[in-house]
Amino acid sequence: MPSLRDATRGRILFGGDYNPEQWPEEVWAEDARLMREAGVNSVTVGVFSWTMIEPRPGAREFDWLDRLMDLMHAHGIGVVLATPTSSPPPWMGARHPETLPRAEDGSVIWYGSRQHFCASSPVYRRYAAALTEDLAARYADHPALTVWHINNEYCTHCWCDATAEHFRRWLAGRHTTVAALNEAWGTAFWSQRYDSWAEILPPRKAQYLHNPAQLLDFRRFTSDALMECYVAERDIVARHSPHIPVTTNFMPLWSGQDAWAWSAEEDIVSVDIYPDPRDPQGGQYNAMLADMTRSQAGGPWMVMEQAAGPVNWRAVNHPKPKGLNRLWSLQAVARGADAICYFQWRQSRQGAEKFHSGMLSHAGERGRTFGEVKRLGAELELIGPEVSGSAVTGDVAILHDWDAWWAGTQEGRPSSLLSYPEVVQSWHRGLWESGVTTGFARPEADLSAYRMVAVPHLYLLTAAAIDNLVAYVRGGGTLVCGFFTGIADEDDRVRPGGMDSRLRELFGIRTVHEWWPLDADEAVECEGSPGIEGFEGHVWSEELEPDGSAETVATYRGGELDGLPAVLRKDTAWYVSTLPAPEALRALLGRAAGEAGVRPVVADLPAGVEAVRRGDVLFLLHHGRGRVTVTLPGPHIDLLTGTKTDGTVELDRYGVAALRSVTAA
Repeated sequence: MPSLRDATRGRILFGGDYNPEQWPEEVWAEDARLMREAGVNSVTVGVFSWTMIEPRPGAREFDWLDRLMDLMHAHGIGVVLATPTSSPPPWMGARHPETLPRAEDGSVIWYGSRQHFCASSPVYRRYAAALTEDLAARYADHPALTVWHINNEYCTHCWCDATAEHFRRWLAGRHTTVAALNEAWGTAFWSQRYDSWAEILPPRKAQYLHNPAQLLDFRRFTSDALMECYVAERDIVARHSPHIPVTTNFMPLWSGQDAWAWSAEEDIVSVDIYPDPRDPQGGQYNAMLADMTRSQAGGPWMVMEQAAGPVNWRAVNHPKPKGLNRLWSLQAVARGADAICYFQWRQSRQGAEKFHSGMLSHAGERGRTFGEVKRLGAELELIGPEVSGSAVTGDVAILHDWDAWWAGTQEGRPSSLLSYPEVVQSWHRGLWESGVTTGFARPEADLSAYRMVAVPHLYLLTAAAIDNLVAYVRGGGTLVCGFFTGIADEDDRVRPGGMDSRLRELFGIRTVHEWWPLDADEAVECEGSPGIEGFEGHVWSEELEPDGSAETVATYRGGELDGLPAVLRKDTAWYVSTLPAPEALRALLGRAAGEAGVRPVVADLPAGVEAVRRGDVLFLLHHGRGRVTVTLPGPHIDLLTGTKTDGTVELDRYGVAALRSVTAA
């Protein structure tokens, strides 16, 4: 089975989306020259080229792509070749309107943008397969080809009749009989019982709230339907070129795809990462997505897209200050990325993304952006042989699950202010600021390699997942669990007692009497026990009755919950019934991690400095603007500069050092 290692060959891939069809052909040679000057060794081609290749049904125009592939190969630049099936040509929507997706209210999502296809449409799938077949047959043995990139950012949803038929088939495969479906969906409520498969529809626009279990199954189905499209094209290119790895790019922490399931179908796991340069937590967000993608990949992974400067889709699109692009790119490498790529190479002059930055901006080769890109390219060439293919390891896992996300954020819940991604990010931030390298895992995964497991919030847990957590703690692992977890089973059925009895026993909880969600401007005061400072809790609180077997680590003070436990601990199992303020959550997670034997990569770092070890290389990344000094045991060599340190490292604004111990040299 091919992998990212087959494409990198001991390097860090560096480049980005290249859209030469937007430019006169005489510009291509200039692009190739500037790419080599910048250290670019990989470009992604063909993502939005369907109309260029198939301008009318059945036509094939490959000559321009032949010349481009040859040009890249002549300049030593590898090609990540995309199947251009994310943006069907206008002729498809005009001739076959049944391929266009329909919204919940039945309205048509027309062509004129991108991703305007129904994943369940047999016509779309037929055209996509035919084009992929011809593309793969033509370029499978081209020497420039290094990776296949299928489609782009799979994200369409559809509620049309073809989707309805597909949904019924999927449901029959999952539930077997209509009677079993009625049981799973709880259709006794509101007289929703179905008598035949033909009666079942996607959850289209309704008078009031939808059936939650139906919504959950539809989210699962939509992820699977899109994955069927991916797998169909993947299998075609793999048949023609079994030695070439295949990927498709995830969007960052996007709810529409179960990335655990998708990752199992990819040779390379890749993601698009776009932190806001004005976000004070942008570096932590970047780290979280890196940790999540590395965990999905089980090793090195690929940044398929990032921005060299501003994007075009925020309300205000701020550029990246000098040095920030380099910092975040090397941060991704430190956390396991073996490919650093951008959207896009040359900034577009027309179209909806003409103000989205490129490696070569509108300012051209004299622009600041291109100068920074050249520096980064040279540095990646230096450190590539030192880190490519090496591992990033950690003793802590955060549990993350799409089913729990989908089920826990529907309407009709105790609070619409409870944001699953924000809670996950808060917990990751606490560990990141503690200097602890963190991975992510599925709730049912083997957790035995981790000293500590954190569960920020998993509303839905299967019986197997709960047994897994119990066994992990019984085996000596430390579990820190957040609020509103283990409430429902896989059919979104609330468990007896409002929380699974096995979890209540694990945490020393007799009863969860009520959930007390908090308003946006509301907080609860919590008083700590000896060694734990008091703190404010936000978003959530719970009326817990302990069973006497657990230690009360923090107590609610004031209000309806006065005197009740906010944080419980029973042996190595912790339960946190609110979202502590960032400093308190960091202290709490840091204490639990320390007692579990987890140590920061480097102790006593200055504020804003991140330390990550990848293989034999220690990365220090400074997310602040002032100059700082880091003290390390023993001398090191900075691979980025070739200089030897005497045990102290000076980092300027957004500074980075990639250090190898002299004793390991």
